Amino acid sequence: MSEDLIYMTATEAMRRFAEKSLSPVELLDAQIARAEATAENVNAFTHTHFDEARDAAKAAEARWAKGTPAGCLDGLAVAIKDESHIKGKPTSGGSLIMKDFVAEHTSPMNERILKEGAIVHARTATPEFSCAGVTWSRLWGVTRNPWNTDKTPGGSSGGSAASLALGTTALATGSDIGGSIRIPASCCGVVGFKPPYGRNPDDPPFNLDFYCHTGPLARSVADTILLQNIMAGPHPLDISTIYPKLTLPTEYPDIRGWKIALSMDLDCFEVDEDVRKNTLAAAQLFRDLGATVEEVKIGWPPEILDACMDYLTHLFGGALSTELDEHGDLMTSYCRDFAEKAMGSSAQTFVASLEVAGQAYLKLGPLLEEYDCLICPTNALPAVPAVFDPSKDTVRVAGKEVRPELGWVMTTPFNMMSRCPVISVPSGFAGNAVPTGLQIVAPTYRDEIAMQAAMAFEAAIGGWYGKGQRPSV
Repeated sequence: MSEDLIYMTATEAMRRFAEKSLSPVELLDAQIARAEATAENVNAFTHTHFDEARDAAKAAEARWAKGTPAGCLDGLAVAIKDESHIKGKPTSGGSLIMKDFVAEHTSPMNERILKEGAIVHARTATPEFSCAGVTWSRLWGVTRNPWNTDKTPGGSSGGSAASLALGTTALATGSDIGGSIRIPASCCGVVGFKPPYGRNPDDPPFNLDFYCHTGPLARSVADTILLQNIMAGPHPLDISTIYPKLTLPTEYPDIRGWKIALSMDLDCFEVDEDVRKNTLAAAQLFRDLGATVEEVKIGWPPEILDACMDYLTHLFGGALSTELDEHGDLMTSYCRDFAEKAMGSSAQTFVASLEVAGQAYLKLGPLLEEYDCLICPTNALPAVPAVFDPSKDTVRVAGKEVRPELGWVMTTPFNMMSRCPVISVPSGFAGNAVPTGLQIVAPTYRDEIAMQAAMAFEAAIGGWYGKGQRPSV
């Protein structure tokens, strides 16, 4: 198995398929070999479909040989989070409650990915019902960070990010209701994009929850754009999706002359020193590219995370609470805790969270009129332990105890600000070898601004996952 092969970008692999200088079978075999070699140490995948995937790769190889590919992902492995559905295939949601569930329909985003010829060789691990910022469950065990296996890969799309860091897939999908794409992107040193609400379709009922987004994870910005352009666009089964379909460019001008706002703490988070150092270095890199970067105060109140958690508890926790009577004994500790807290939520608390959201955007909106974008850390702490239990354990950042659920990440306020596209890109490494991440926040529905800034940043540092930039697991 060649490391250079498994860390090849998706865009490069597709180019080489077209040139006939690389076979989909060769690439998939290398990815499967890597997956099997790291399964015990990292545990990124749940259900695997390796034999079926090999047959699909052989069929794609034959189509490429004839110059008749089935789509723009024909023969490419895409790992799908074990949350969304593929008709006739198991979806567990990381839960013992769903261990025998087989989907009767295909989720809209997966439908689009499969239509382009992608090969789903595996499903990626998630915490139970995607309700935690770490990835472990009673059904599948603990998923670990490839860079430091004592630490979490983040959650809830932790298996997706870990598989990309391992080189066991070319692209991966995620969903993000409190940071579940961006948290693991930061922990694992990959790129993760939270599109604005309505850009990408989802299944009901959470397609109607404006905190909830589906989106891509990848090892490069160009790969992220490749998958996002496939996922995006209105869908007849999702009333929340917006017209017209946005197709992002793959090339952008430089950012010379931009004004970029920098917030180190969003006015309300404690921030780890390694994260702070890497964020300041990223800000300087943007200055070196010709942008003006100014540290700002957004004016957000300290209770913004509490309001986010009130919202999530009322709706997301409320949905999980319906399982308590019949299946409470099967639930993971953190899932049961979340569901039980929802039983004490009220309509008044929910409405108060919306009032905080409205006031928060009264501060952020004008800021994004004055500046081209906002940058800030993705996670306030590089990572918590792999076995961290937010229902029982405590976490401290810069010496201060914070909320165990999401107090160590800085993603959730941008689920509250859901119409703002946000991309997380790697910003460096902490002293414990865990990657750190930088969020780039664009004005509402200006996806191309987030991508332009991210692509400029990536080009300036020479990209990620070159020789000497890969986990040793």
